[in-house]
Amino acid sequence: MMKYKGYIGNVEFDDEVNIFHGEVINLRDVITFQGETVKQLRKAFQDSVDDYLEFCSQRGETPEKPYSGKFMVRIEPELHKALALRAKLSHKSLNAWIHDALETAMK
Repeated sequence: MMKYKGYIGNVEFDDEVNIFHGEVINLRDVITFQGETVKQLRKAFQDSVDDYLEFCSQRGETPEKPYSGKFMVRIEPELHKALALRAKLSHKSLNAWIHDALETAMK
């Protein structure tokens, strides 16, 4: 995994063609890169991110941000009710309660 300007690149090695290739994984837009060495790969990753940002700028578009911190989850109404009740009993908002539960699950 590689990081640059908040973007994360996932890298794989293709043994058949003897090359590293990667893709930025925290966007809906597709940004890819490749290189024969780690140095080339890192430069290609950074260049691809910079090219993406420049392309967006030239078009007057806001680049997609790597995760806004917001996401929508669809659940059954009964589960929604149960979660809201747990949150209320914990003296937390539903958002805060779910945040804490997800954070605990990631440990």
